[in-house]
Amino acid sequence: MQLPVYNLAGEVVRQIEVNDSVFGAAFNEAAVHQVMVGMRANARQGTSSTKTRSMVSGSTRKLFRQKGTGEARAGSIKSALRRGGAITFGPHPRDYRQDTPRKMRRLALRCVLSAKAGDGELKVLEGFNFEEPKTKKMAEVLSALGVATSALVVTPESDANLVKSARNLPQIDTTNVKVINIIDIMSHQTLLMTEEAVRAAEKLWGISKTEGGN
Repeated sequence: MQLPVYNLAGEVVRQIEVNDSVFGAAFNEAAVHQVMVGMRANARQGTSSTKTRSMVSGSTRKLFRQKGTGEARAGSIKSALRRGGAITFGPHPRDYRQDTPRKMRRLALRCVLSAKAGDGELKVLEGFNFEEPKTKKMAEVLSALGVATSALVVTPESDANLVKSARNLPQIDTTNVKVINIIDIMSHQTLLMTEEAVRAAEKLWGISKTEGGN
């Protein structure tokens, strides 16, 4: 498939041919969902902890006699029914990590990149030539490209001037092509990639011989 290439003034300067396996793949909802669930799970710390009756500090004596008081029967101050007592079925430290197959992760990434391209939410830029950090210049570029809401700017390598130019703009994030993931892409309305980043993505995420037609 072909995608237009824009300059920083928002003008189309040429068309480029891109790899259909990366930017023209059919959307696999099951794969994208599974990878997203795995990423969310892996981000959880799993450090929440509560105390059971055996862990709560307190006397083990019976609070009052069994009968004749008019109160409910109570045997321990550590009961979950009492203030300062244990927590019933509370969370305990655990590992939420899920192992997602590498082929599935690559497939999911190709799916979301293709979805952005198919919906017209992927814009390819010639490149950024910021000699110094300029938030105003970055805002002008985004306005020229028609970015009205959130956007993820992807470059082949980390660009300090670009990062500093965009970091004070709301809902605008920057990253490099080596670390992009489906959650970052789907969390932004527009995906801005430089032409070099597109070519790097084709090399990184294109279908390999071991993946066959997936």
